[in-house]
Amino acid sequence: MNLESLTSEVCKIAKAGGKFLSEERKVFNRNKVEEKNAHDYVSYVDKETEKLLVQKLSELLPEAGFITEEETVEFTENEYYWVIDPLDGTTNFIHDNAPYCVSIALTYKSEPIIGVVYEVCRDECFYAWKDGMAHMNGNQISVSNTGDMNKALVGLDLPYNDKQYKPVINHLMNTLYGNVSSIRINGSAAMSLCYVAIGRFDLWVEAYIKPWDFMAGALIVQEAGGMITDYRGSDNFVKSHHIVATNNLLHENTLSLVTPFIDSL
Repeated sequence: MNLESLTSEVCKIAKAGGKFLSEERKVFNRNKVEEKNAHDYVSYVDKETEKLLVQKLSELLPEAGFITEEETVEFTENEYYWVIDPLDGTTNFIHDNAPYCVSIALTYKSEPIIGVVYEVCRDECFYAWKDGMAHMNGNQISVSNTGDMNKALVGLDLPYNDKQYKPVINHLMNTLYGNVSSIRINGSAAMSLCYVAIGRFDLWVEAYIKPWDFMAGALIVQEAGGMITDYRGSDNFVKSHHIVATNNLLHENTLSLVTPFIDSL
């Protein structure tokens, strides 16, 4: 399997999904939005984009199974899986607010070997393959070299499990606000990971997220020279729901902020 050439094809598929999202955004009807859980939304756009991606990826690699957010395809046991979020940042999309993206990962025995994230609003395609470095729109990318927390631009996001996560986010905001360069909330886990990979964020943390939220972006961070673990500091993050992604230099400092909350998550 030639991962580089396969990644190139996945980028084309992700962009096709992004083109569909862009066209649908022009005529989007907010009345057709469904609420899966409290403040957790899905629309016909998510589902139709996922169907498009599944069809094209099935043709590209017929032997691979699927793990998808909207469950438009049946799960079957396999060594290879496509892990898909057809629209990461649905709430942003609904409100016509950037960023939102298509996220596609290929995993082998649960480990990501290809990661592609296409951000629609800025026409940016982030991608990586195992041991092939990370790229955006044809250019190699790398994490920042910020080693001073006081100078760090921090990415945080707000999971839907607000009651469980509120003590964590309150602690992070109280501790970081005024002691770092600034804080940003993207509304898309996949994009936040890519922002770490390209050096726009120096670190990012979130919890209660699913494999389709982070699998592609995680590989891109790693191949860009960054570090990604769960809140315990374990690199077996694929089996977790809490993620810490940094430029490597700030990882221990970041872990110290979240490890006290592990037992409550």
